[in-house]
Amino acid sequence: MPQYSPRSPSIAQLKYFVSLAKSLSFRRTAQSLQISQPTLSNQIVALEKLLNLQLFERSRSGTLLTPQGRTLLPQAETVLQASLKLDELARDLSDGSQTTYRLGVPPTLGPYLLPHILPDLHKKYAQLKFYVREDTPDGLIQGLYQGEYDLVLSPRVQESSQLIVVPLFVEPLKLVIPSDHKLAEQTEISPNDVKGEVVLTLEGSHHFHDQVQQVCQSLGAELHRDYEGTSLDTLRHMVVMGMGVAFLPALYIHSELHRPDELKVCQLNNMPISRTHHLIWRNTAPGRVFFRDLSLHIQDILKNKLLNVVNFEP
Repeated sequence: MPQYSPRSPSIAQLKYFVSLAKSLSFRRTAQSLQISQPTLSNQIVALEKLLNLQLFERSRSGTLLTPQGRTLLPQAETVLQASLKLDELARDLSDGSQTTYRLGVPPTLGPYLLPHILPDLHKKYAQLKFYVREDTPDGLIQGLYQGEYDLVLSPRVQESSQLIVVPLFVEPLKLVIPSDHKLAEQTEISPNDVKGEVVLTLEGSHHFHDQVQQVCQSLGAELHRDYEGTSLDTLRHMVVMGMGVAFLPALYIHSELHRPDELKVCQLNNMPISRTHHLIWRNTAPGRVFFRDLSLHIQDILKNKLLNVVNFEP
């Protein structure tokens, strides 16, 4: 029984085989490949030994493909084409802009930010795609460590030598009150006026909840724990129904407050309340150079489109 080598032919050997099969001339093939004729002959002999097959019939009158060579030729051409496609794809992917990345976003940000930036990103990077999934900030960071995400947008920062954290923008939190509230006539409200107010917020699993809780403690307001919303939309409806006031993110207000007559958006005098959003990735990620360029382009988009909605750190 013939003994087959566990090794596979190299791409170079297949290239020599296909070229010689088409020209049937060692001299012309060597010239076209810009190698010496002995090098070509040695590589073909090595390939035949490797495959345990005679691929060419050699004689004084010329070179012919053997039946075995004719049978293997189409498959060798297929392998070479696949190798070329692999090289082309690798070159396209090398700058990071033609890849599908897994992007994690918090539910209080993604739906209100991504529609503003994704179309412009697609214009600049036509082959760039994102597989987007929502999670809590803690879940996003944990998923980033575990490789579930390539990138995350998060207001929560965890100091780690394994992560690169780039601040993108600062999003104000606005006080939203019912249109019939006693403070509804005031555009700017004194922090003292919020003391004792019932403040609605999201469930405790959201980072947003922790931030609003801290604000309430500093203002002397009462955090309503009996009715915690599952989404920003829920909070808005609860405020409309007169169940309390709420702090809502500026991007949400900009995107979703279609009936401003039902609610009044205010800000506190001399007490800006905001959250900073970051783009975060692992410091070992192959696309880390592209990710930094991406963060700058996202900032440019936001400065062009939402300069009156969000702020930027100096």
